[in-house]
Amino acid sequence: MNKDSREYLFDNYKVLLILLVVIGHFIDPCCEQNPYLYELKWAISAFHMPAFIFISGYFSKQIPSIKKLVKSLVIPYFTYELIYYFLYTLVLDKSTGLYFARPKFTLWYLMALFVWRIAAPLVQKIPHHLAWSVAAGLLIGYTQFGNFLSIPRIVFFFPFFLAGLDFDSRKLEKYRTRAGHLGALALLGGLTLFLFADKVHRTLSWYIFYGRYSYADMEQGNLEGAVIRLLCYGISFLLVYAFMLVLPTQKRPYSYLGQRTMAIYIFHGLVYSCFKYGSTVLYSVETNGESLALIAFCVALVWVLSRKPFVNFTNKVANLI
Repeated sequence: MNKDSREYLFDNYKVLLILLVVIGHFIDPCCEQNPYLYELKWAISAFHMPAFIFISGYFSKQIPSIKKLVKSLVIPYFTYELIYYFLYTLVLDKSTGLYFARPKFTLWYLMALFVWRIAAPLVQKIPHHLAWSVAAGLLIGYTQFGNFLSIPRIVFFFPFFLAGLDFDSRKLEKYRTRAGHLGALALLGGLTLFLFADKVHRTLSWYIFYGRYSYADMEQGNLEGAVIRLLCYGISFLLVYAFMLVLPTQKRPYSYLGQRTMAIYIFHGLVYSCFKYGSTVLYSVETNGESLALIAFCVALVWVLSRKPFVNFTNKVANLI
């Protein structure tokens, strides 16, 4: 895409999302020890992956060849699985196996992208395909696939990929008005206040947005689980579109980071694993000051991992064949 036609809204959106991905992972071991981190974890879980997947779908309008998919997703998947395996077993002394059918940590996303990009052109031909994909996402909650091939998450998040694929950004302009901007800000502010005031969501787990766990895993009845999951779809889609109305559409000094998210996504998982399994520091964060320091560390880590050595490495892995 040339400089003039680049849609910086999505670059800016991806910068926000990759920052939330990193923060969301690093606060996971300690978020229940601080009320602000706890609600932040809820907010992040509700929309960061749906939005990332939506944007991935948006930029998948051209059908790639199988060779290109293998080159850009399959080879990197196996490469990073090996790296994780050696990190866990040789460095962190963590017991694990070389389970290529059960992705480690963040690598499920590479597997999912491969499946979505193959399946989407076929599914798009089905009338009301988005509604059917949501129905499939509800039904997968009744099954017990576990982490095998990331099937539950692939099915659960597929509607967001399809919605991005169908999305026409030109139609967004009529909503990017002052009223639309203020309305979206009011919605986001209202949902933030709701998180701190509501007590019902504290009886649940943010895992309801992960798509990985069955209704039985979440200790929910069949009808209860389906209703909650449908509500999750509604909240996530609402947030995905709301942020489009408040984020800048112009190039910003940080916009270039949106083109380097894969390097940050891959390498932050390795850094996080070292902290999680190699030390207790993430489990000891409790005070507001410590929480702010952790978030500042995450911001710095995003910048570090966006540097050329990490970007060049991920590019080389994606071009091994």
